[in-house]
Amino acid sequence: MSNICRFTIPASRDLEAIIDYIAQQSSIDRSEAFLKQVNAKCQRLTQFPEMGRKRDELAIGVRSLPVESHLIFYRSITEGIEILRVVSGYQDLEALFENGDAQP
Repeated sequence: MSNICRFTIPASRDLEAIIDYIAQQSSIDRSEAFLKQVNAKCQRLTQFPEMGRKRDELAIGVRSLPVESHLIFYRSITEGIEILRVVSGYQDLEALFENGDAQP
């Protein structure tokens, strides 16, 4: 396995929305700090893809890892990992995966 971290389009949109929200509610510096945390977690996941919590109750092969009050949902792929979604941990996760918005 190599060390690629690929974001799906929904995950990229999620992250952009979160960063915009943090910048509006707090500051650009705070949003940049959050983005750095996400990037650091993703780099770590490429090295240790099994460190996240198994989320087979949502979708087979999906794992999650927290970043502040958000969750990174991902799966292992041949090249590394694929980020499926980045969402608030307070969101209805079952509904998110039932709708097919986060399916691998």
